[in-house]
Amino acid sequence: MPSIVKTPTTPTPRWEDLPLASAPDPVQLDNIKAQLDLILLALEALAGIGSDAILQAAAQLNLESMVADRVALWRLRQSNPMRKSSGGRKKLDVEEARSLVLIICHLAGQQQELIRRAVALLEQLAEQNREPHEASLLGDYLDAFSNTYQERMEEEENVSSDALSHLALKLLIDLLFYSSPNGHRRLWLALLDRAR
Repeated sequence: MPSIVKTPTTPTPRWEDLPLASAPDPVQLDNIKAQLDLILLALEALAGIGSDAILQAAAQLNLESMVADRVALWRLRQSNPMRKSSGGRKKLDVEEARSLVLIICHLAGQQQELIRRAVALLEQLAEQNREPHEASLLGDYLDAFSNTYQERMEEEENVSSDALSHLALKLLIDLLFYSSPNGHRRLWLALLDRAR
């Protein structure tokens, strides 16, 4: 006999969950683009997430109209003003930014266990006054983040390895918050706050 007990489901996050009091100006949108690209870079470096996983998440969230294929995704990510290549760069609009927020948090939720493990290791090493590189998970993440950052970002954005490690670890901790059920709202509000 089939069970009549309904399994609770997590509602799919939607744009309506991401309030906007006033439209961001072009400078604010540039900051939002850069931050979204960096968060995706952190996810790539930690979990090896690539274009396929991002496109799959877009499909699962019914956001194919915003991120239809690899070219559309590439153009969205190239909208980060810190990127080296200017070819094909497009302006990111608010709806596309909202879509990327939903996709990032969906992917972070899928990788929550890995993110939690990495943050727990980071806390453990900090308590022992040891360097994050001493744990292979964190060392691999930091190396992958730094290499990809230097590969993709403009030369004037070159920063010291210490600063890159600091940025990578901050993004890792941020990802823990964004992987929670309300992570998309947290990320959206953080983006708007940073863009002010």
